[in-house]
Amino acid sequence: MSLSIRNQLAGTVLAVVSGEAMATVRSRLSGGQLITAAITREAVDELGLAEGTAVRILIKSTEVSLATGPVRGISIRNQLPGQVSAISAGGAMATVKVAVEGGELTAAITREAVEELGLAAGVPVAALVKSTEVSLATG
Repeated sequence: MSLSIRNQLAGTVLAVVSGEAMATVRSRLSGGQLITAAITREAVDELGLAEGTAVRILIKSTEVSLATGPVRGISIRNQLPGQVSAISAGGAMATVKVAVEGGELTAAITREAVEELGLAAGVPVAALVKSTEVSLATG
């Protein structure tokens, strides 16, 4: 199956913490970073997620925010350090490719944000993703 989701990273489930309706799934990316997904308990069961399960971590580019460094005092669980590898800017929006250990993320942000943050190839950044915006796939 082909998907339009640009960000697809390989990972392995480290832990699943189930609640009544939702669960958090903590995974390690192939580059060593940790990422948390908040998904339904039903999805955990349907995918057969447990410690050691190989997963694909899926994140839409519109759900990736960028900061010029780690951000403290924020509820966003996923902060992946990386470096800008390329920028493609249009009239209003831009796509920013970020090299992270073991892969690459694409962020769709405004052109104004690119300029205000001083983003260019080689600039270090933190890619921020809410756990509710992370999807998982198996198989």
